[in-house]
Amino acid sequence: MRELTRAELQVMQILWDKEQAMTREVLEAMPEPKPAFNTVSTVIRVLETKGFVSHKAFGTTYLYFPVVQRGEYTSRFMNNVMQNFFGGSRSAFISFFVQQEQMTEEEMEELHALMKKVEARKTGM
Repeated sequence: MRELTRAELQVMQILWDKEQAMTREVLEAMPEPKPAFNTVSTVIRVLETKGFVSHKAFGTTYLYFPVVQRGEYTSRFMNNVMQNFFGGSRSAFISFFVQQEQMTEEEMEELHALMKKVEARKTGM
């Protein structure tokens, strides 16, 4: 699975949220300053070529929908980041944010609670 450009990711976020949309609807959901209609149409066609989007035709109108789900893309993207920057180590990945002091105390508590929950599932408790 190829990495998405910023413009492609923006369109995919809209399609993931809406589940399906016409080009006009994608454009309407974009923040100002909005790109040209043809730009959005081109990005959608590129996403279709990459296998992220498909469409249903209604005459000359196309209704686009995501083929790759958000969770699937996120998982693959984050695994690539871990491989490329942290040697595949989840602990090194998390340590990076903790050491950079980018995690709040509340986020660290949430992470600790999540780790306890996962451990409890593994041990059957």
